[in-house]
Amino acid sequence: FSTCPKMPKEVKPKKSTKPAPAAKAAGASANALFEKRARNYGIGNDVQPKRDVGRFVRWPKYVRLQRQKSVLLKRLKVPPALNQFTQTLDKNTATEVFKLLNKYKPETAVEKKTRLKAAAAATASADKADKGPKPLTVKFGINHITALIENKKAALVLIAHDVDPIELVVWLPALCRKMGVPYAIVKGKSRLGAVVHKKTATALALTSVKKEDQASLNKIVETVNTNYLERYDEIKRHYGGGIMGAKTNARLARLAKIKAREVAAKMG
Repeated sequence: FSTCPKMPKEVKPKKSTKPAPAAKAAGASANALFEKRARNYGIGNDVQPKRDVGRFVRWPKYVRLQRQKSVLLKRLKVPPALNQFTQTLDKNTATEVFKLLNKYKPETAVEKKTRLKAAAAATASADKADKGPKPLTVKFGINHITALIENKKAALVLIAHDVDPIELVVWLPALCRKMGVPYAIVKGKSRLGAVVHKKTATALALTSVKKEDQASLNKIVETVNTNYLERYDEIKRHYGGGIMGAKTNARLARLAKIKAREVAAKMG
């Protein structure tokens, strides 16, 4: 047996035997219809709320490529020849332009078929069909438009801003300026294509319009000349790109603040 003296036992405080206070009765103004029901998002309980999981999606390769391309075009220094395609026609003027173009849409495949059938029937019956004046329509096709510009027959040239590869049209503004032909850069090759019943179109041209639309064309030409032809020397000096992301801007701002603090400490 041990001869060591036993330590006295620690006396624990007795638990209170008083009954817990009763919960407060609901107020007279409380409405059972609007009782608070807290949600439990644990496993097997309430349905999880919808969240934006776009950052966790593995997007298809073509989506990743076009996003990376758009970021690179913002970051890298873009030469003026390419940067000019970011300066598109404003919305109101573009609306007026397309309103005019839609009046001079070329014939559809069905209309062409009907016309050729009528011409063939007239030839078969040995009647000389009166062809009448050549119809006024929008011209399309890059080679056709180039020939019209070189011959100074184009009254207005519209170039799409999103042609890929851009080399197809990168020289077109310079040619228009050299030949004194009014030109404008508009948003959407698909929008231009819809005018001529195609999926896309790199450029469109108007050679002439009816008398009732001449005033409208003159007004549009005056606007695009102010925005493009008269500003050509200014446009060809402006580089694009150089736009950094939020993280880079924050880091540069922090470094600038530290540098300013060091300069202030030296001066003080």
